[in-house]
Amino acid sequence: MIFENLTKRFKKRSASMVGLTLSSPGVICPGGYPRLSDAPEVAAAVWRISDMIASMTIHLMENAKNGDVRVKDELARKVDVAPWSLGTRQTLIGWIVSTLLTEGNAFVLPVTRDGLLTDLWPMPTAYAQRRPDGSPYEIVWQGMAFEPDEVLHFRLRPDARYPWQGVGTRVQLGDIVDSIAQTAATKKAYMSSEYKPPVIVSVSSDADLSDDEKRDNFIRRFLTRKDPSAPLIIPSDLMTVSQVKPLSLTDLAVRDGVELDKRNVAAIFGVPGFMVGVGDYDKDEYNTFVSSVLLPLAQVIEQELTKKLLVSSKRYFKFNARSLYAYDLKELSEIGSDLYIRGLMTGNEVRNWMSLPPKDGLDVLVILENFIPADRIGDQKKLKEGKKNAEE
Repeated sequence: MIFENLTKRFKKRSASMVGLTLSSPGVICPGGYPRLSDAPEVAAAVWRISDMIASMTIHLMENAKNGDVRVKDELARKVDVAPWSLGTRQTLIGWIVSTLLTEGNAFVLPVTRDGLLTDLWPMPTAYAQRRPDGSPYEIVWQGMAFEPDEVLHFRLRPDARYPWQGVGTRVQLGDIVDSIAQTAATKKAYMSSEYKPPVIVSVSSDADLSDDEKRDNFIRRFLTRKDPSAPLIIPSDLMTVSQVKPLSLTDLAVRDGVELDKRNVAAIFGVPGFMVGVGDYDKDEYNTFVSSVLLPLAQVIEQELTKKLLVSSKRYFKFNARSLYAYDLKELSEIGSDLYIRGLMTGNEVRNWMSLPPKDGLDVLVILENFIPADRIGDQKKLKEGKKNAEE
């Protein structure tokens, strides 16, 4: 079976990485080849997006007469709780989103046994390629070729020339990541003592400091003391001590460059600036980020899961996006109370919003100020008296 073959391949193969180091004497140059994930700003944006999407529960929904309802069966539990034998939903969805944001394509292999879904295997290093005969593409992984309908193929954005594959952010982030790596190397170099001499001592020409030994003896004699807190007493006609202020990171515009790089990374990924260390938290900006960035990305996963895993045309997968929006306790309580007194939510539904356990007697819809069951709204005394007076 496919599951057994892949297990054997994993035992035989091992991953290896090769790095390229570029450096030259006298030049501040970051060592190694900078990857997208090596940049802290890029990692912060990718991790934040992947963690937030992976934290949403996946609901299996079904079309019903009075609206869509949630289905709770073994398939729903498999996809939402334990889709991967070596991880959880948080692990699998986090990997899918992180790979999508950097690579543009993420592949997952559904493993079935006796017609039932048993596992969803991530396929790192898998890639899509065109066939020589011009027919639809195939997915190649671990030396094996798969048909497009055998693999869950998640795409971030369709390529202009090959719409069956996605486009990542490597090109857009390439120069920015190089700039971030160069900035980090410059900052590290200028924070070292070699580029920041703290004190300069001007010595009279009568002193003989022609070699290192004489200079060391001079320092021990005049500039070293047993008690570091004691004042430094030196002959006024022998030397002059002054503090030096070398070029700072502000003078080199490193801070401005870092802020600009962070804003560029935030703009490419669509995350608010405060998530990568620029600007202050803004609730409206955060909610806009959820609706305009996270939800479209979640729909990529929803639609592929629905297309490839479900047979029924009445069912579909859906992320629970409400948990991502920024609500405070007061807002939730006000919205829940307003819906409760209008007969649109039961008391236990409101308690569920507030993460409270259900209570007996709160599963009935109530309405108006009397808090009576909705199906007994016509039994109010004032309505009966009004009808009796009208008849008289």
